[in-house]
Amino acid sequence: MYDIIIIGAGIIGTSVAYELAKYQLNICVLEAENDVSVGTTKANSAILHAGYDPKTGSLNAKLNVEGSILAKELCEKLDVPRKQIGSLVIAFSKEDLSTLEALYERGKQNGVADLQLLTAEETLEMEPHLNSEIFGALYAPTAAVVNPWEFALALGETAKINGVEFKFNQRVLDIQEENDFFSVITEKGSFKTKQVINAAGIHAEEIHRLVAPPTFKTIPCRGEYYLLDLEEGETVNHVIFQCPTKAGKGILISPTTHGNIIVGPNAENIAPELINTGADIANTSMGLEQVAKGARLSVPTINLSNSIRNFSGIRANTDREEFVIEKVIDDFYDIAGINSPGLTAAPAIARYLVDLMAEDGLVLTEKETFIDERTRVHFNDASIEEKQKIIKENPDYGRIICRCENITEGDIRQSLRQTLPASSVDGVKRRTIAGMGRCQGGFCGPRVVEIIADELNIAPTEVDLDKLGSRILTGITKEVN
Repeated sequence: MYDIIIIGAGIIGTSVAYELAKYQLNICVLEAENDVSVGTTKANSAILHAGYDPKTGSLNAKLNVEGSILAKELCEKLDVPRKQIGSLVIAFSKEDLSTLEALYERGKQNGVADLQLLTAEETLEMEPHLNSEIFGALYAPTAAVVNPWEFALALGETAKINGVEFKFNQRVLDIQEENDFFSVITEKGSFKTKQVINAAGIHAEEIHRLVAPPTFKTIPCRGEYYLLDLEEGETVNHVIFQCPTKAGKGILISPTTHGNIIVGPNAENIAPELINTGADIANTSMGLEQVAKGARLSVPTINLSNSIRNFSGIRANTDREEFVIEKVIDDFYDIAGINSPGLTAAPAIARYLVDLMAEDGLVLTEKETFIDERTRVHFNDASIEEKQKIIKENPDYGRIICRCENITEGDIRQSLRQTLPASSVDGVKRRTIAGMGRCQGGFCGPRVVEIIADELNIAPTEVDLDKLGSRILTGITKEVN
């Protein structure tokens, strides 16, 4: 019998798990896939927004600003890549300048620090590759970029170290109410719990319907992206936004924590029945052309031919304007519709929910000891002397596997042994960036498969690319003497 079951291990589920792990509670996270952050969390713009965009007085505005501050603290404590590079919202007309003034005033009311309205000349001095015909910009120095899947992983691992259980490949099929507890039934078994938190992302409406009539409607929205090679890393130095519209914050251009440039997304609502079919996250020529056209409006010289990967992500939009964070029935809570700025707000969303549960009677007794730190081996960033010391202790770090990113066998094996270990090629990629470089795994992929098979004691034909069953190899094609 668990005190609480959290459904979903994206950035929201792991944030809630981290927050609840501070208390004397028996908690389990059930995740439908084989890893954390394999849904919306792994495919987004990776931006920690300053907080000028949400309507003043809204829950989204409150949680955005609070989350931005908390995210900075958490990234420092839990060793998560984050860069506070600031953002610019650029104006292409006098009407856009009026929008920027409104965003500036809204940002001040929301509590965003150090906002500035810049002239065209000041903006171009900061970003010389921008369209020379811009009229000005809104500068938000508190905006940042983060590694989103590493953020979720860090929160999840810290929660696990502090006693939270994680169970993967546990797609929820039904939830039954019994006297004073719930039975959460998955593809692999049944789990009893006193309370349930629905953090299932794009599937949150489905989970909600298992216990109550719908109170919101999910509107899946696909966004497509370009990821540019490291040599394009000086295209821009800040997150570049266009003036927001009803469809979102427009096509952005931004550095990543790793030094690439990310471009996108567009916004296209898709049919709910396409979710998990592959078509939901497919790239389209029309979508990529929309992204390219929007990007060239901001930076006419952007070199999209140096793209090393295109990908899509799904936003869990709903028919509500705000995040859905509320009690559905006694002891069952929804966290749904967490679209932008959900990544930024995630730590604050977790605290907001825990406070709500406490108001409803959840007893929160703090643990006497709570481990609130996490460190990783940063072999790539180490000095020559530090690298020599690491290699002496573990020779696996002396063998380069991913040449594009200089990722070693030691890095890869460690990713398969850590607190929440990888179990697939993409799981290794998310933890080490092996395969994220120019060749996109073309050279290191076979060796990564070999190491995974060795670590997990399985045949290479049993190694998954990403989700469970996404096998790469079908069998032996020739014998080698």
